Amino acid sequence: MKLVVHPKYKALHNTIIQSVEQFETTGILLVKGSRNTIKVYPTETISLNIKSFKRPNILNRFVYKYIRDSKAKRSYEYGLKLLEKKIGTPQPIAYIENDQGLGLGSSFYVCEHIQAQYTYRDLVNQPDLPDHEHILRAFTRFCVQLHENGVEFKDHSPGNTLIVKNHHEYDFYLVDLNRMNFHSEMPFELRMKNMSRLTPKKEMVDVMANEYAKFYKEKTEEEIVNRLWKETADFQARFFRKQLLKKKLKFWKK
Repeated sequence: MKLVVHPKYKALHNTIIQSVEQFETTGILLVKGSRNTIKVYPTETISLNIKSFKRPNILNRFVYKYIRDSKAKRSYEYGLKLLEKKIGTPQPIAYIENDQGLGLGSSFYVCEHIQAQYTYRDLVNQPDLPDHEHILRAFTRFCVQLHENGVEFKDHSPGNTLIVKNHHEYDFYLVDLNRMNFHSEMPFELRMKNMSRLTPKKEMVDVMANEYAKFYKEKTEEEIVNRLWKETADFQARFFRKQLLKKKLKFWKK
């Protein structure tokens, strides 16, 4: 086992090891996905959010051991980079890698558990949500902050931003961090493409474009809304083509 613990949380070293070793039978289940499982482990000082990544296939076991950093390590290091840039994400605490044969077996990412009121998906699914437009505009400013800091969050999808109400304002926290690029600066086209997976709703895109234009002066609001909607429509078309192909493959397999 390779365990890296943030210096601030060295006192949790044994707790983390015990939690990971007993992961299958302990903890409060938060997410049980086809690829990853997330559980919460309360302690006296902090609640640990532990993500267990699906064991990689034979090829990726070798890749993640010798060629590319594991998803757990990337999540930890990218989380620290975000905090350095003052971008919200749950505090990274540790990551664990277990060898399996000649490659990587199981791996885990440990961070602080954030009790969120919403995710961005709630804005999409609940148009009557209290403070909807206020939250959406605040989230758009958060996106501007990402882009101004050169952060390309490649999994910038509706479920990967936690929203926490802080008095009359809202704080945003990125999760699912293992796919990111960091740039010295981000061109306009990449900025718009980075936001294309968030919502299929034109009325939300219009509000986001209006807010984004207040802080990005290199393009007009019309240019921003047109490009953002084009990128959104293109993504939706690709998504539905992919879903249709999956259905056809399932039908042929029957």
